[in-house]
Amino acid sequence: MELIGNFSFYDDDDSNETFLDYGAAPCHNQYCPFFQRVAPPFLAVTSAMAMLGTTALLVALAKRPQWLQSRAMVAQLAVGSGLFAVVLPAVAVGIGQGWRLGTALCRLMYLLWYWSLFAQGLLVASGSCGSFWCRWDARSRRLAVAVWALALLLATPAALTSGTAAAPEPSCLRRSVDMLSPVNLLHLGLCFCLFLLLPAALPVAALAVPRWRARWAPDVAASWVFLALWVPHGAALAMELLLHARLLPQSCGTFQHFDYALGLSEALGVLHCCLGPAAVLLAARLCRTAPGTGPSPHGIPIASAP
Repeated sequence: MELIGNFSFYDDDDSNETFLDYGAAPCHNQYCPFFQRVAPPFLAVTSAMAMLGTTALLVALAKRPQWLQSRAMVAQLAVGSGLFAVVLPAVAVGIGQGWRLGTALCRLMYLLWYWSLFAQGLLVASGSCGSFWCRWDARSRRLAVAVWALALLLATPAALTSGTAAAPEPSCLRRSVDMLSPVNLLHLGLCFCLFLLLPAALPVAALAVPRWRARWAPDVAASWVFLALWVPHGAALAMELLLHARLLPQSCGTFQHFDYALGLSEALGVLHCCLGPAAVLLAARLCRTAPGTGPSPHGIPIASAP
């Protein structure tokens, strides 16, 4: 389509000639070489840091479970961060060296990517709206199964929209279908709910229901790092939809600036897998060392006896 756009055609009764339109300047987008140069090392380092942080958090939970009130939720968030971190090396190799593992594994990679994200979002939402995760009993185990099963269902459209391309080099594409196709619109709608609607709804719900806010512990508040880091990416996805629907100016500069905005916002979201565990560990340590507080038998901070 870009090549055809640089030609002008005209027909008359005697001829059918094609003339080059030399006045049409092509777009030179510098984002792709920048992305291929920066993304692989960034993803590799982030994955390594995330695995270290997740391991440290799980070890801390095993040694001192009384540190955290919602330790069942925190343990599952650590598992979700670890699952996300495991996928990053495959993404890095696919970007740097091309994807040669086939369409099925490409779709599996994005299924795991979004399964982790939706599971963490549902865990943060459930942990902010009640005391479901204060103990690991039959009710919380059923809730955990429901959360992970629902997250897997919500991640399925992401797997269906992904695919592979053979040219100019083998690659695993996040979107191999039309932007306005039903399955992609479903996927975008679910992403908007996770990245935009949920971060906006939880503070409003906390203001409307004071008893939810009263139950918040430092570990629950620290888990909001996940939502905060992904909000810019949700806004970038909304901008992408508007661009493809031709509701924003269609120019070379607009598309290049959008590519940078989309890539940087996703990089910020990816950091959740290493910053999230670190934030929870920091919150637990601050709560433990705060003067005048101490852990209760159920892991809930209470005032020290005078």
